Amino acid sequence: MDPLFSIITVTYNASATLLPTLRSVKEQTCSLYEYIIMDGASKDNTVQLAKEAEIPNARIYSSPDKGLYDAMNKAIDVATGEYLIFLNSGDAFHSADTLQLIADTIMDNDFPGIVYGQTQLVNAERKRVGDRHLTAPEDLSYNSFAGGMVVCHQAFIVLKRIAGKYDTRYRYSADYEWCIRCLQHSRHNTYIDNTIIDYLSEGLTTANRKASLIERFKIMCHYYGTLPTILRHLTFIPRFIKQSIKDHRNK
Repeated sequence: MDPLFSIITVTYNASATLLPTLRSVKEQTCSLYEYIIMDGASKDNTVQLAKEAEIPNARIYSSPDKGLYDAMNKAIDVATGEYLIFLNSGDAFHSADTLQLIADTIMDNDFPGIVYGQTQLVNAERKRVGDRHLTAPEDLSYNSFAGGMVVCHQAFIVLKRIAGKYDTRYRYSADYEWCIRCLQHSRHNTYIDNTIIDYLSEGLTTANRKASLIERFKIMCHYYGTLPTILRHLTFIPRFIKQSIKDHRNK
């Protein structure tokens, strides 16, 4: 019998952040999962830590890849679960019963295409530092993502048979584009009114943030139209200026 979930963690030299993720998966009260660690031939002890965790139903792969999204595609290829959950190194389920909550929601709602919930930001000491600047809406549709990634990738759980591969032409925002395509193919989506993911807030460099915004803008134009996207982005300018000032002060 195939597992309900394929939990996927992509790693590369992740020994400094991986342990909380491993502990989070191992402590789940729900056992309806397989755990896939897709490592990019790390040069540190990432793979050894994964092995020592002795997580049930874990499979560890380690070979060179062409980047994060290529590794995610490789993980999708070997996944056998009905639903995909991507949990990056440093990220964690919010509590030990989170996976059971997700499983109950799926079964109580006729196996929706997408199940999603809220995310909180944590620091390296696992202390809460705040919420994402975008909050997951109670009603989620294709058009919800026109204004940005309103659901954190890790809290966006997708039925595998409607999920395609990540478009590796995008270096920073392939997850955003992938979520949009998943929404196009989902017949219904179900909201969990709880925090389900603790997201490690490390922050992109300013250069990467700008490159990501440009990439995301191109994706928005492709799916939602150029003029509507430009008009929508006028409201983002004050937020971008505020963040740029903050980045400058932190240098």
